Amino acid sequence: MQKRRSWILAAALALGLSATAAAVPTTATAAESNGGVRVLPLGDSITEGTQVPGGYRIGLWQRLAGAGYRVDFVGTQVNGPAALGDHDHEGHPGWRIDQIDATITGWLQAANPRTVLLHIGTNDILQNYNVASAPSRLSTLIDRITATAPAADVFVATLIPLASSGQEAAARTFNAALPGIVQSKVNSGRRVHLVDMHAALTTADLIDGIHPTAGGYDKMAAAWYAALRSVPGTIGDPTGTPTAGALVGAGSGRCLDVPNGNSANGTQPIIWDCTGAANQRWTTAGQTLQALGKCLDSPTGATAGAKVQIWDCSGAANQRWNRNANGTISNVASGLCLDVRANATAAGSLVQLWTCTAAANQVWTGR
Repeated sequence: MQKRRSWILAAALALGLSATAAAVPTTATAAESNGGVRVLPLGDSITEGTQVPGGYRIGLWQRLAGAGYRVDFVGTQVNGPAALGDHDHEGHPGWRIDQIDATITGWLQAANPRTVLLHIGTNDILQNYNVASAPSRLSTLIDRITATAPAADVFVATLIPLASSGQEAAARTFNAALPGIVQSKVNSGRRVHLVDMHAALTTADLIDGIHPTAGGYDKMAAAWYAALRSVPGTIGDPTGTPTAGALVGAGSGRCLDVPNGNSANGTQPIIWDCTGAANQRWTTAGQTLQALGKCLDSPTGATAGAKVQIWDCSGAANQRWNRNANGTISNVASGLCLDVRANATAAGSLVQLWTCTAAANQVWTGR
């Protein structure tokens, strides 16, 4: 019995929890908002992104932004890298279903989400906390969410795999109850959907037997993205940069421009008076931004101050860009933002890569 208790404590520590610490929310910084469809990522350390800060939210944001969906992640917690365009979430390391349930009403009232992404129950298993009744607690939590936010669509994920055979067996038993729970909510007229997250990953996708690797989190992102796209309205309609549209700098009122229409590899864009010409029309294709048949490109190994350039399209990460909630455009590979050098506003000013600050010389709008 002592060995079992030690094993449970070790698992708890692996999730960064304690019975006391788990109940204390992390102080959040000011929320980010782009006025888009409000999506609440809700859960424990797997939502927060333990081991890979930002977790599945990175890949989900990149897919949404790349496809032109205007989505606003909401929640009281904030974390993740620059590649994650909106850092708000409601992921609490170590929390069980009952702890989320005890606090959810206030969060929902404050966040007013259109869509909720719920992955919870792992800590009930790791802490061996009344595991048999965990599905019932989840059902109660879903009822509370749908009662507090009746217009929201709630996506309920099965638990991802666990490396321990005992824990995995418990997770599978828990997961087996979810289809019936979700169907009962649907039969009652509630907007609840099941996402089979367990099937999306294997134990090879875990970094510590509990949390996913970066690749595992990206598989979660793909599963969430597919589920969201299958339910109209949950992430709005694609917008983003209009096809063959301009990108206008907030600080200058001038357009991102390929100078003199020079499409040679390595040409550095500038800002120029908006003319509507082909060298100022940028097309979104996935996460790429293309003009004159070339892709906007961050040179390999770019650091702050490096030029941004156009180059033959390769699909590599240095040619993929995030349209962020604050209006900045950041490169997936470098994490740096499109920046008008030295805050200049004059026609002909060079556009470079710089640490993201969300200053006016880094904010761009589609036209």
